[in-house]
Amino acid sequence: MTSTQAPSPLDLLVTCPRGLEELLAEELEALGATPGKRTVGAVSAAGDVATAYRLCLWSRLANRVILCLAREEGVATPEALRLAAAALPWEQHLAGGSTLAVDFHGRSDEIRHTRFGAQTVKDGVVERLQARGQARPSVDIKAPDLRLYAHLHRGRLVLGIDLAGESLHRRGYRRDVGHAPLKENLAAALLVRSGWPALARQGAPLVDPLCGAGTLLIEAAMMAADIAPGLARERFGFHGWAGHDEAAWRELRREAEARAGIGRRRCRSRLFGFDQSPAALAAAKANAMRAGIPALITLRGAGLAELERPAGLEEATAGLVITNPPYGERLGELPELVTLYARLGERVRAAFPGWALAVFTANPDLGHRIGLRAHKQYALRNGPLEAKLLLMAVPEGGDDAEVAPVPTRSEGAQMFANRLEKNRKRLRKWLKKSGEPCYRLYDADMPEYAVAVDVYGDRVHVQEYAAPKSVDAAQAQKRLHEALAVIPEVLEVDSARVVVKRRQRQSGRDQYQKQAATGERFEVREGPARLWVNLRDYLDTGLFLDHRPVRRMLGEMAAGRRFLNLFCYTGAATVQAALGGASESVSVDLSNTYLQWARDNFALNRLDPGRHRVVRDDCLRWLQGARAEFDLIFMDPPTFSNSKKMADTLDIQRDHGRLVRLAMARLAPGGTLVFSNNQRRFTLDGDLAEHYAVEEISARTFDPDFSRNPDLHHVFLIRHRESRRGGGA
Repeated sequence: MTSTQAPSPLDLLVTCPRGLEELLAEELEALGATPGKRTVGAVSAAGDVATAYRLCLWSRLANRVILCLAREEGVATPEALRLAAAALPWEQHLAGGSTLAVDFHGRSDEIRHTRFGAQTVKDGVVERLQARGQARPSVDIKAPDLRLYAHLHRGRLVLGIDLAGESLHRRGYRRDVGHAPLKENLAAALLVRSGWPALARQGAPLVDPLCGAGTLLIEAAMMAADIAPGLARERFGFHGWAGHDEAAWRELRREAEARAGIGRRRCRSRLFGFDQSPAALAAAKANAMRAGIPALITLRGAGLAELERPAGLEEATAGLVITNPPYGERLGELPELVTLYARLGERVRAAFPGWALAVFTANPDLGHRIGLRAHKQYALRNGPLEAKLLLMAVPEGGDDAEVAPVPTRSEGAQMFANRLEKNRKRLRKWLKKSGEPCYRLYDADMPEYAVAVDVYGDRVHVQEYAAPKSVDAAQAQKRLHEALAVIPEVLEVDSARVVVKRRQRQSGRDQYQKQAATGERFEVREGPARLWVNLRDYLDTGLFLDHRPVRRMLGEMAAGRRFLNLFCYTGAATVQAALGGASESVSVDLSNTYLQWARDNFALNRLDPGRHRVVRDDCLRWLQGARAEFDLIFMDPPTFSNSKKMADTLDIQRDHGRLVRLAMARLAPGGTLVFSNNQRRFTLDGDLAEHYAVEEISARTFDPDFSRNPDLHHVFLIRHRESRRGGGA
């Protein structure tokens, strides 16, 4: 009599996105495996071959299913790694003539690069196979017959076979991904954490109001219809494994296909996705078609403002609203997003009372703008971003009138709103008289709300002053969001027309660095001048608003005069001088970008390019070689610059004396140099007053919108003394 012994269970390592380990362990147990030790991004498990295949086919959360062949300690050198690989019976796993690839993770003091680690493991495998008389396998990184897994951490090596092949989050349905898509297994995890499996069993509905390419909807539909997430995949890693059990796989796949057919027919849940992007909706439809569930999902073009309860769900007392809204990784996106999150809360409270709301965001403070308290939060990662899933219960209620208003302003935010209103009232008379459409409304009047708010016609430019290290970053972020919520309301502008940037100490090229590349510029007026401004692409907008009175003065002084504009930026001062009657002008700057901007401003005002020239050069170098004389010179240098295009660094406090003397050498008798700078603690070189007639006029160069900051810039009129040049002032 012979006894048969059951085969030992396979040693499996199942990987997943970080933060999903406990959920994955529960799923593994439900799929028939025995979960074991949890590590960051992985769960050990045991099971037979059929169980391993079932995990590949049915796991909604896993990335990979690894058949572990060795777990060794004390592996630190390339030689030890090669020997560990060569000791394994690869001839039992890799058929002759097959291709392979090695995914190596980790490092040691002597193995510092993953490519070197992968090469070393491959060498060990080849050594073993050739020692057993088997043909040398070739390497195919993209589509190998068998993919090997190697992980080395603190001398502990795990070697095995990747039964999944490519990551299991790639279900096979998603070719049209839209903007910033969720990975499929992360979307599935969000649904599980949100309680969707239980709701789906009850036939409850689901709505994604910002559905994008539809990943959340498709994963939810597959859960509701009992469709295996791997059913659409043509190949798994185990198909190239010499130990593959094709009969077991066929049976599992047949069962999954049967369950999917039954599940599609019996699914009672209705799923709705909304998005205002036609491209996103087209991608979602195509993805749903490939997933085999287009009949389960209804997609509609609509923004949040139009979000209503879909027809046919009037009697649904429970359901799930789940969405992955934009996070605002770029600061300039925040104004619209503050409004978007607040509107999401408003519409969900109005249209889905009694339902559950789940919001996944990498900016939890934006989540606070929803106006509902999260009763649960789960920390997860979306790629490199730390994110949170916020679970909220939508209060019972009726239509809009019956929904209790949610306070949207803290005490501080209300004080900020009051200050904006106060400043508008203070400036109203001046704005009406001057007709100026571009002005500063607020400049960190309240230290807690450290922003500058500039109005450009029907647009608003917000600059956040970087908070000192003593200020809590989270609190600073909260106040910025409060300010961005208040500004569109008080100024009655669309949040899409509010642009925000972070202002901090700039030096050298930093002040000219691009923030974006929208090319989105528009025309504004300043007195008689028409000027192009761009609120998004650069730290500055193309128009220094505090210098408005200086430009106005230059226009008044320029009639019949030869005008020189040094450090001309976008040429706004030259435009004013030309419109004031300057006979000719030269504008000098080192930046091609800003000189082209100046040319565009000249063209906008129909200035003759033959009389009004632009010159690309270092102003210091240009002055040293210039021979022409000018009757009116404007010089407004940066406080500091170390541009690579310059021969030397420029420090305006240190270097202004030399600059002024060189400019005065080009000033005609009876002419005026208008010298300006923005260094707050600037002091004029005393030697200049001994050689020239110097008059500081800073106090006269602030309009009411900048009168609270008398040290924002310093302006001097500098002329030759009559005895030195023989002319009158």
